[in-house]
Amino acid sequence: MSAALPPDTPANTPVSDASSMAITLQIVSIVIYTFIAFLCIGLPIAVMPGYVHNQLGFSAVVAGLVIGAQYLATLLSRPVAGRICDTIGTKRAIVYGLSGIALSGVLTLAAILLERFAGVSLTILIIARLFLGASQGLIGVGTISWCIGQVGSEHTARSISWNGIASYGAIAIGAPLGVVMVGALGFASLGVVLFLLAAGALLLIRKKPAIPVVRGERMPFFSVFGRVAPFGLSLTLSSIGYGTLTTFITLFYVARGWEGAAWCLTVFGVCFILARLLFINAINRFGGFRSAIVCISVETLGLLLLWLAPDTTFALIGAGLTGFGLSLVYPALGVEAIKQVPNSSRGAGLSAYAVFFDLALAIAGPLMGAVALGIGYGWIFFFAALLSVAALTLAVVLSRRAPVDTRV
Repeated sequence: MSAALPPDTPANTPVSDASSMAITLQIVSIVIYTFIAFLCIGLPIAVMPGYVHNQLGFSAVVAGLVIGAQYLATLLSRPVAGRICDTIGTKRAIVYGLSGIALSGVLTLAAILLERFAGVSLTILIIARLFLGASQGLIGVGTISWCIGQVGSEHTARSISWNGIASYGAIAIGAPLGVVMVGALGFASLGVVLFLLAAGALLLIRKKPAIPVVRGERMPFFSVFGRVAPFGLSLTLSSIGYGTLTTFITLFYVARGWEGAAWCLTVFGVCFILARLLFINAINRFGGFRSAIVCISVETLGLLLLWLAPDTTFALIGAGLTGFGLSLVYPALGVEAIKQVPNSSRGAGLSAYAVFFDLALAIAGPLMGAVALGIGYGWIFFFAALLSVAALTLAVVLSRRAPVDTRV
């Protein structure tokens, strides 16, 4: 018997500890594929910009474009990911995504082996990042949609939250692990490990039973997109800080003459996970808008601290506050966004909403790369903080227009 509540159960109905744990275990058994996917994303994230800049000899803007190419591919893949989830199933979407990661690993290895041909290597590397990005889109939408279908829509916030814990936890582990791995085994090890992790996940998912496809009228993607766009825009503005941190923290540290940039990503991820574990029920208790507004405020403080950091201690504190603040923004605004679409178009709703997160990561690289090239790396966090303030303003405006019982 499923631990999920019946569909007509009110969202504020108490759930026993045993039922709550059973629901959590069901969610974790699915988001393990998100963990594997983001471990593959995290391994190269701290070393790839330096590789493109130092080994291949391209500028910081090009390094940002290589990282941004992955997020652009994720963005463009979202409509297809939503359609696959809604029409042929969430498990199939994840299988396609894992296959893309395996192919990305092979291409990454080929690019590194052809390093002496810088232009060819860069081209293959970009293609590999495109496959990795598209795979991220498929797996991200597939796992959340699978979780919601498995445990019920009343647990949407919990499903999104645990999926985020898996993704940022994987990056927190993957970033320093990638640095150690490359230092010990060389850059070629990245491609090999990406392939092996994806292949292992494909074997793991083979016997896991899929959930039935939800029947009903499918809304056109752009209709769904229009409904979630106001919430997504706030998400975009608040998430550029994360894209800035992950793309340029290594070069930011180098510009300051510091060492240990990967630990900023680890601290970010640890604080992100702790915040979700400690406040996982805050959205249901206080509402999506209240949670988002508080979290964006904390994130803004963290970005300003990174901008002003005189040493690595303050930089780590800034990264921690940024992760702590960003932790509930995605699920908090997501709960409000998904209310705008029917269950039969849930995959499309999740993918349309996720587009805005992808957009933030896609534009953060070239945008902040241009800022760094023009006025220095320190200023990238100042501009990210300004955009976060804009996100906060939009969230407040949306909350004022919401039904009375969900307003701040």
